[in-house]
Amino acid sequence: MEVLSPLQPRAVFHYFEELCAIPHGSGNTKAVSGWCAAFAKARGLEYHQDALNNIIIIKEAAPGYEGAEPVILQGHLDMVCEKEPGCPKDLEREGLDLEVDGDFVTARGTTLGGDDGIAVAMALALLDARDIPHPRLEVVLTVDEEVGMLGAAALDVSPLRGKTLINLDSEEEGVFTVSCAGGNRTECVLPVKREPFAGVRMTISMGGLTGGHSGTEIHRGRANANVLLGRCLRAVSARTELRLGEAAGGSKDNAIPTESRAQIVVSDEAAARAALRELEANLRREYRSTDPELFLRAEPSQWEGSPMDRASTERAVCLLTCLPNGVQAMSGDIPGLVQTSLNLGILTTGAEELRACFSVRSSLGSQKEALKDRLTCLTQALGGRTQYSGDYPAWEYREESPLRDRMVQVFREQNPQITLTLTEGSSAALSEKLLERKLDFFLEAEPLQDPKIQSVAWCTEEIVLAVPARLPINRELAEYRYSFDELLKRNEPGCKKPPVPLQAFREEPFLLLQKGNDIYERSMELCRNAGFVPKTSS
Repeated sequence: MEVLSPLQPRAVFHYFEELCAIPHGSGNTKAVSGWCAAFAKARGLEYHQDALNNIIIIKEAAPGYEGAEPVILQGHLDMVCEKEPGCPKDLEREGLDLEVDGDFVTARGTTLGGDDGIAVAMALALLDARDIPHPRLEVVLTVDEEVGMLGAAALDVSPLRGKTLINLDSEEEGVFTVSCAGGNRTECVLPVKREPFAGVRMTISMGGLTGGHSGTEIHRGRANANVLLGRCLRAVSARTELRLGEAAGGSKDNAIPTESRAQIVVSDEAAARAALRELEANLRREYRSTDPELFLRAEPSQWEGSPMDRASTERAVCLLTCLPNGVQAMSGDIPGLVQTSLNLGILTTGAEELRACFSVRSSLGSQKEALKDRLTCLTQALGGRTQYSGDYPAWEYREESPLRDRMVQVFREQNPQITLTLTEGSSAALSEKLLERKLDFFLEAEPLQDPKIQSVAWCTEEIVLAVPARLPINRELAEYRYSFDELLKRNEPGCKKPPVPLQAFREEPFLLLQKGNDIYERSMELCRNAGFVPKTSS
């Protein structure tokens, strides 16, 4: 019996379940591509399959729609294959074990591959349907998207006639993605030398982290096990003589690693353990909201190899300490959008080198190149080299898009039942209703420190300082003053004035709202940042 058979749309979940029964990680897509080809052949549909396993399936227009412009629907066949510690499944050879938990479909012990299996399922369901009017449909399913758009880069597009493409690789229904980061895979390679070193051998294990996909969850501030391992090595080296033997963590450059491990040799075991205890306490405090299960362990090591020499260890620790990671820039056009980021997804060591592999992303090509330069400069300064693969361009935001406008119009026509209901309450009460699915979203002045709730910046507000006309400081700061009419027009071209230097008011009395009010807290913080505590009057 199909696990997903009760779910709607039934055809979509039917094909998704069939897909999940076929191993289809990046680089392992021959079988799933063959499944798509067999689907097309059985229905008499035109299809084009290449040596990389990309496949294009074409369905001619329904009667009456022959004159309509063709539409391209695009998704990708491969998924990110990750599994929980202790999970015995061989993701190269076995399908997934699907489960339904309330409103969620999951895979037991492994990633689900909803990115982008749901696109494949939707496309096949549409191709199979006989009751949906449609223009010529051109379904493009590429491979190895998760490791650098490799299939798309080699795709032969000559069978395609469409000029309108809808990419089915978003996260939420009813949310249209209107831009996308470009990226690449960057490897920082550091040569190392090894020699014997007398000392105590230890295994450092960093784990219990939340992890996630670096393309969709890098902004959540979750800990990266490889980055924290670098902090561990640095903390130990500051207390005692250290030699690094091995360091390893993560298996996918675009997955935030949840575990990382190092083999080390130290002169003073007690000092090393003390340093790690202190660091663990700090890390648990830093990541108590995002990674509540974080742990750091130091255990006797059975590793018997020769460690890196002193110079190589110092360079390796420096590299792991200084490499950038996480969000580097946020978009100025779209609130809450990560513009540039990178993820240290894979860390490995060999006999003669240490490798740090990143997934680099940016919606601006210039910032992507700047980040590549930054990694190159640091690695070369330490005697290493960088190498790049899977480079793909950014899809930059367009202010005017007829397709986007049409998509929004159709969504509203198809969902007239969607209405807006306003509910007032405290942050705690609204958070509870959100978690109970009684609300779709709510507005809050500050991001919530709850890992179960996603906070997205919606807008930036200005705080206006109202100053009595009788105060002499009005004359001193005339260039910053707004009349009431000017204040209403301040966002028009040429009407904006610079922010007032708040420190100029350090000797002036302030009239503030009561403690506990958000504006009070913000006002106090602004004054403290300006170097003073305001004098308040009642």
